[in-house]
Amino acid sequence: MKQHIKGFLIHFTLILICLFCLLPFLWLTSTALKGSEENIFQYPPVFFPKYPTIENFKEVLRLVPILKYVLNSFIVAIFTVILNLIFSSLAAYPLARIDFKGKNVVFFLILTTLTVPFQAIMLPLYIIILKLNLVDSMSYIQGYLGLILPFCVNAFGIFLLRQAFIVIPKEIEEQALIDGCNSFQIFYKILLPLIKPSLSLLAIFTFVGSWGEFLWPSIVLSNQNLFTLPVGINELQGAFSANYRLIASGAMISIVPILLFFLTLQKYFIKGNTEGSVKG
Repeated sequence: MKQHIKGFLIHFTLILICLFCLLPFLWLTSTALKGSEENIFQYPPVFFPKYPTIENFKEVLRLVPILKYVLNSFIVAIFTVILNLIFSSLAAYPLARIDFKGKNVVFFLILTTLTVPFQAIMLPLYIIILKLNLVDSMSYIQGYLGLILPFCVNAFGIFLLRQAFIVIPKEIEEQALIDGCNSFQIFYKILLPLIKPSLSLLAIFTFVGSWGEFLWPSIVLSNQNLFTLPVGINELQGAFSANYRLIASGAMISIVPILLFFLTLQKYFIKGNTEGSVKG
């Protein structure tokens, strides 16, 4: 009986937390679907509009080239994900599977970068990108590179994949050596497929972070053709006023690709979280 009561309380608490987390999303959806005749700031708040409309979405598509912004964000996010998976796995593999002098020192130095806020390195990073002529370039390729390169690898990805590599039994690697595989073949053909859940988890985190990044693109971009979605949605806000219905509609459009990307990789999400949790 006590076990059932405990299980009920746990699930009830989790449901309440889930509903609490969904409230901002519900308010955003409600605001996007409300017409101009409905007050979006009334108290108590009304989450279900009386007369739902999609006119706000049509107006967003008319005012700004939001589909172009979606394409820009997609290109930047996808290439950021690909580069993170490549570089993080290449850095994590020797830290987990190869013994060399100073390995632990290198690993802990990488981890210390997690404590450094992006704002602290933003100015020198901007100067580097400026010297490379990647700031607000009229060339699409250079403009994309200015958005992608600063985020092409991070300490979290290295840590996550290192933990995934560590839990793989040494016998698998030793058997591959006996069969004639070299280090790169072991890494690419044997170990990488075994950590697919962690790779998918890193891909999800990286995609969401890149898709929602606003600060860096707003600094390095002024060419509207290169605007990513967060910067483009900000254009809906005027200097002295803001139409929150349009902003909410733009935000709803920006959420859809994230949901689709997560749903595509969701089967690996929980497994990837537990795979990298073993102490190394």
